[in-house]
Amino acid sequence: MSPVGSKRDLSGWIASGLVVALVLWMGSTVFFPPQQPEEAVRRGPPPPTVVLVRDSEAETVPQMFVAEGVSAPRRDTLLRADMGGQIAEIPVEKGDMLAADAVILRFDARERTAQLRRAEEELARARRAYEQAQTLLDRGVGTLDQLVNERAAFAAAEAQLASAERGMDDTVLLAPFAGRLDDLEVAVGEVVQAGTVLARLVDLDPLTVRFRVPQQALAQLEPGQTAGLRFITGDTGTGSVRFIASVADPDTRTFAAEVSLDNPGGAIAAGVSVQISIPTGTQQAHFVSPALLSLSEAGDLIVRTVGEDDVVQEHAVEILQARSEGVWITGLPQAVRLISRGQGFVRAGDPVRPVSEDAP
Repeated sequence: MSPVGSKRDLSGWIASGLVVALVLWMGSTVFFPPQQPEEAVRRGPPPPTVVLVRDSEAETVPQMFVAEGVSAPRRDTLLRADMGGQIAEIPVEKGDMLAADAVILRFDARERTAQLRRAEEELARARRAYEQAQTLLDRGVGTLDQLVNERAAFAAAEAQLASAERGMDDTVLLAPFAGRLDDLEVAVGEVVQAGTVLARLVDLDPLTVRFRVPQQALAQLEPGQTAGLRFITGDTGTGSVRFIASVADPDTRTFAAEVSLDNPGGAIAAGVSVQISIPTGTQQAHFVSPALLSLSEAGDLIVRTVGEDDVVQEHAVEILQARSEGVWITGLPQAVRLISRGQGFVRAGDPVRPVSEDAP
């Protein structure tokens, strides 16, 4: 055998050996996986989630019924003419505050005055005739029929006089109650017919505030309760619940209600929007940031806390009052540890490592 052939055979054997060794090495990782250290295979429970907590103690919070309403006069009356005629005098001006029975205007009363004088004279004549008939009957020279006729004439004259006196009363328009002359529709010299609207008188003291009460709040309210009032004009006051209807509106299922407010001089106008706040009791509640509120899978409003065993608890809560800086909620125990940060990463039953907000 030549030296060249021997070298080729040797190279082939070496190459074959390398291929076999490579195949064996690769197969060993499939059939004989490498052993890992025991501590790498053994996995323990994950460490508890760190959450920030703060202690919260329930406080006594007044409950409020809040509604929107509108102010209204205690009385609001359109004054109409009881007679037709010419306006002779108007001693007041629109906007004046009037006392009860104050004169608002007078009609030209010359014709009514003449009618009154005729009625007075007719009554005097009828009285004399009746008295004379009575005297004649007493003397035996008169008849009973004559006396009866004169007595009937006398009664008719009395009725005519009473009618003339009422006619004179109609010539003067008086304020039926104390109030503000809110409108004056006529001027001196104007001729009006009976039934014409002459003026409008409103009574603003006390002022009435009207609002509606929903069905679910009806049991919380009763006449006599104190009501805080805040008007859109900036005015404020304290009134008293005066009236609550006993029958609901069939369309809205709400009940009409009224609050009465002292309003000296009519300082607060009618027709103004008002916010009514009526205390209805007290309740224990926690004050929290709205950011601490979450929704459960069932859609309930919940707050997460940490129990004594450092396990997360979930509580269904309700908002009692909402303010710009936070909300008062009910449904929590008297004292709790609220999760103030990290509540979105834990669920009920999760162990946690609570850290106080005040911790350095």
